[in-house]
Amino acid sequence: MLSKALLAVLAALHIAVLFAGFFAPYDSHQQYREFSYAPPTPVHWIDSGGRLHLRPFVYRLVPKPEFAGYEEDRTRLFPLCFFCRTSGGDSLHLFEVSGPAHLFLAGTDAYGRDVLSRLLFGGRISLASGLLGAFIAVALGTAIGAIAGYYGKWLDESAMALAEIFLSVPWLYLLLVVRALLPPHIESGSIFVLLVAVLGVVGWARPARLVRGLVLSLKRRVYVTAARGFGASGFYLLRRHILPGAGPVIATQLAWYVPQFMLAEVTLSFFGLGVSEPAPSWGNMLAALQRAYVLQSCWWLFAPAIVIVLVFAGYRQIFARYAPGAPEL
Repeated sequence: MLSKALLAVLAALHIAVLFAGFFAPYDSHQQYREFSYAPPTPVHWIDSGGRLHLRPFVYRLVPKPEFAGYEEDRTRLFPLCFFCRTSGGDSLHLFEVSGPAHLFLAGTDAYGRDVLSRLLFGGRISLASGLLGAFIAVALGTAIGAIAGYYGKWLDESAMALAEIFLSVPWLYLLLVVRALLPPHIESGSIFVLLVAVLGVVGWARPARLVRGLVLSLKRRVYVTAARGFGASGFYLLRRHILPGAGPVIATQLAWYVPQFMLAEVTLSFFGLGVSEPAPSWGNMLAALQRAYVLQSCWWLFAPAIVIVLVFAGYRQIFARYAPGAPEL
């Protein structure tokens, strides 16, 4: 039951991140400076007079004097609007509230930006870096491992010797070195492409060794030998008869690499070496926790850490399902 719940949460997170423009109530760059470090907005069904409302509503937040926090102005309530378009009519949101009230379901950061919106839009960078990096690494490793295992001889020896070299490289430290050699101020898009490229190139060795071992075994099967006797080419045999048998191994490697590569982006962005402001990512959102005041008072800014834990737990379940008895993530 727990594993199914984690997989459902993982799927829901990916859907929410993919359609962040619909689920996020605000733009990720939109600032409300008067609501710096505002706590999550309470959503009510019962008003101050004790009356039950069919539609949920919120009260307007009002800053207290001398930066003493925020309080609700209960003189007027603001119902939530579902499936509403923005004032310009150019985008559709799942929910929002009309001004002057605001709907900060996960609070705000130092600049008054909605944490929930930045969490969803930032997930595009953090999850995409893991997914794309893992896809490149596994695709490259599958191709090299299949060729090395099927054709053998000097191709096999050269590929596996190269794989040993790449396996000995600490890829996280390599990322730090590559980033340190670059100018300090680079566009977020360039940093993202660099992260994905380095992760994909460095991570091919592990899946290559596993696929190569499977190909060595599968190419001796009777049906493969029979197809080769009828004149089937090596490419045909790999595509039709051998690589489909390596599907579970490829799936486990994807489930292994996605959270690891996502963590690499989060780590670099946390230390200011990855995706930089104002572009959101889970790593640079967690960088706010380096301040003592945030750690003590702004518990809602831990939201990216909670999401990262859920992503790791979800992919662990995928890995355990395809490879029961394999080591944990």
